[in-house]
Amino acid sequence: MNPTQELHELGQSLWLDNITRGILNDGTLKRYIEDDSITGLTSNPTIFDQAIGGGDDYDEQIAQLASQGKTGEAAFFELALADLTRAADLFQKIHKKTNGVDGWVSLELSPLLADDTQGSIEAAKKLHAQGGRENLFIKIPGTPAGVPAIEESIFNGVPVNVTLLFSREQYLAAANAYMRGIERRIEAGLDPKVGSVASLFVSRWDVAVQDKVPAQLKNRLGIAIAQRTYKAYVDILASDRWKRLEAAGARSQRMLWASTGTKDKSASDTLYIEALAAPNTINTMPEKTLLAFAEHGRVGEAMAEDGGDCEQVIARFRQAGVDDATLAEQLQQQGKQSFDKSWNELLRRIRDKAAQVGGKGGQR
Repeated sequence: MNPTQELHELGQSLWLDNITRGILNDGTLKRYIEDDSITGLTSNPTIFDQAIGGGDDYDEQIAQLASQGKTGEAAFFELALADLTRAADLFQKIHKKTNGVDGWVSLELSPLLADDTQGSIEAAKKLHAQGGRENLFIKIPGTPAGVPAIEESIFNGVPVNVTLLFSREQYLAAANAYMRGIERRIEAGLDPKVGSVASLFVSRWDVAVQDKVPAQLKNRLGIAIAQRTYKAYVDILASDRWKRLEAAGARSQRMLWASTGTKDKSASDTLYIEALAAPNTINTMPEKTLLAFAEHGRVGEAMAEDGGDCEQVIARFRQAGVDDATLAEQLQQQGKQSFDKSWNELLRRIRDKAAQVGGKGGQR
């Protein structure tokens, strides 16, 4: 049994944080499912920008879309859904076998909607319908404007991957929005089974403080924040409120660890995978990290449900001058700005590609 299978046996889902037409066409994704226990995947604008710019796999469809007058965001979502629906179909057997718990793929809303609640609600509903797959998550950021959009989208029956979460408090806001949406569905006599995951970004914490703390604290803050958030997650699942929803037929919103590729070259390339092993959670990892873990990763003890020593570790960072509450807000804002930049670069890439293949490029 290789390390990825061991992690799967522990009860954690391994998802791939990547999608390209190439890994669909050459069977790589299928092999990851069969050999490395991959049971879902996530995507974002940066991933698609790199995929579209990395070769000619998308050129024919871009030319076709341009000839139909589809440019900008409209063209992107056609391209993305062409890939994601194929991936969703590969995961369909897993989705059915796990009764909808696993086997998901994720599509990001336009990051330009991060501060637009109503726009996010409308776009989420439209994109999920356009995708036509029950195992398609729509990614909505857990920003102040995103939280009410999450609640309303869940009420509308749209499965949601809550993205850009950086702290326990941001996670709790998203979890409460999810539960409110489910409670409203139950009150309205609707099916309470609406899938959702809450994605906590981990490694960006350590990047943010790497030059500001003593050497002995390097690469420890992201894991401590994850431990703290995991305790909150476990507490919610044990709460009377959640047990009432579960008894009514609701499915839990699962905790997902995102940004789990190691950024510090002096640290282990499987650092975050090994530290974040926990049942009933998901780790979505870059392709490079997946391959490294499959080759030499180790599965030790599962994360402590009580958070372990996270509060002591976070206290040491505070003593070193790190205000974790303020930094969490900064990281979410920076994440939003990064996605905005990637989005604009992605639309520019599609425009340039359209011009290269003879179509009429353009941005909306």
